[in-house]
Amino acid sequence: MASKLSIDHEAIPVTALNCSFRKKLGLYLNPTNTVASDWRTIAEMMEFTYLEIKNFEKRDCPLEKVLTEWETRPDATVANLLSILEKAERKDVTTDLKDIIDDDCKKYLERQLRKPVQVPVVDSCGPRTQEREGITLYDDPQGVTPETFDAFICYCQSDFQFVHEMIKQLEQTECNLKLCVFDRDVLPGTCVWTITSELIEKRCKRMVVVISDDYLDSDACDFQTKFALSLCPGARSKRLIPVVYKSMKRPFPSILRFLTICDYTRPCTQVWFWTRLAKALSLP
Repeated sequence: MASKLSIDHEAIPVTALNCSFRKKLGLYLNPTNTVASDWRTIAEMMEFTYLEIKNFEKRDCPLEKVLTEWETRPDATVANLLSILEKAERKDVTTDLKDIIDDDCKKYLERQLRKPVQVPVVDSCGPRTQEREGITLYDDPQGVTPETFDAFICYCQSDFQFVHEMIKQLEQTECNLKLCVFDRDVLPGTCVWTITSELIEKRCKRMVVVISDDYLDSDACDFQTKFALSLCPGARSKRLIPVVYKSMKRPFPSILRFLTICDYTRPCTQVWFWTRLAKALSLP
């Protein structure tokens, strides 16, 4: 069946390309090359900053990290990767790896055509159903009307004071928004990763990401952000709202650079900060 599928590289995400392709691509691009373009050129064409590229240099396989970071962006398609390689004058790579690329794309399309079997799945967190019941403080015990929110707040514990201010400004004013704050709203005894996914995908219209230096070290924040980015491409432009409330010493996360930031650190725009954020969260 795979051989009969028509391949539209523009519609296929880079995540469709498997480990064997990435390993062979690294053999071409990881070594420092004084003549042909190497991984640094590719990273620059993907719009990574100088500091981000210097950070990638610390990796044993820098290209793998570049691809992992880039593939979370909405423009990370196979077609765009091939275009970047061509513009970098590395047609030798696309020619030599063409068969692997096409094979991975066909396998991806095959998987998309398969219809999942609709049966209950039992995992370590209990039986999975279409909609989980009783996971938040004011959930309907019968599961008829699950509690929903205007926004899920992605934060690390060291930024909790700002989250309190966010609650005060957005919930306890005429904005009258409803925020999902994990430590306040989620009942204990639930499976963290599964419940987080449920809340972000099905219960919350948006996700506010509180960015700080500590955020960059948080596994929970990393999972929440990448999960939200992995949802349907049409939701990416409006689902995530990055918020910066204090100065950072480390580079801003590259996977969020394509989104408009709500910046609290600029004194000249602080007066509009909460109004802009509230308006963004109030959109349908």
